[in-house]
Amino acid sequence: MARRVIVAGNWKMNKTASEGRELVEKLKAEIAGLDDAEIVVCPPFTSIGAVVEAAAGSPIGVGAQNIHWAPNGAFTGEISADMLKTSGVTYVIIGHSERRQYFGETNATVNSRLKAALAAGLIPIVCVGETLAERESGRTEAVLASQIREGFAGIDAKEASRIVVAYEPVWAIGTGKTATPDMAQAAHAFIRSELRALFGDAADAMRIQYGGSMKPANARELVSQPDIDGGLIGGAALDAGTFASLIREALGR
Repeated sequence: MARRVIVAGNWKMNKTASEGRELVEKLKAEIAGLDDAEIVVCPPFTSIGAVVEAAAGSPIGVGAQNIHWAPNGAFTGEISADMLKTSGVTYVIIGHSERRQYFGETNATVNSRLKAALAAGLIPIVCVGETLAERESGRTEAVLASQIREGFAGIDAKEASRIVVAYEPVWAIGTGKTATPDMAQAAHAFIRSELRALFGDAADAMRIQYGGSMKPANARELVSQPDIDGGLIGGAALDAGTFASLIREALGR
């Protein structure tokens, strides 16, 4: 099944509103003609308004980096689905490895956030992946299986078709290490098999991004793998030229 390539830039805690606007203005010029990819940028909350404004009328979608499961309430520092929707956001990253590592994210909270995003009509980008210790102890598949089964509990096949999954080998993020295309494909194929066990044929339409230090130099080789449908990009998304180059490489241009 042909799945549309999706490349999302996760800016993390980078870019003020004015810097974000400038990046998107540059990116719009750089991606002219790349209509066959779904392109997303995920700025910090304080830059969303400016980025949505800058991206208006272009093929660039805007996502948030987190979402709370409650519609409102005493949750200092959090943000609700309705707040994101009314700010112009279309996508939301859920369960990023840094949220799991530093901010107490669990499979159960991922599941709650995912349900809130789906109920609001947002497109979730749900992150899964193993640490170096988990990989070295042979637990990669067990970790991925539990993250998927617990994180996707209570979701039906129709809802699942709207979800993007991002595989993050945590040991390859910001370390300069990258899984070989064969290693990445093996993990993606396993993730799809787990999704198929949960959702049947709907799993074949679900996009699975690679999120472990994808760069222009390795994007083509990674995305040409049968189960790798794009990338969740960190550092390389902070420069418009580099990000556009990565997208072109991913598309084989």
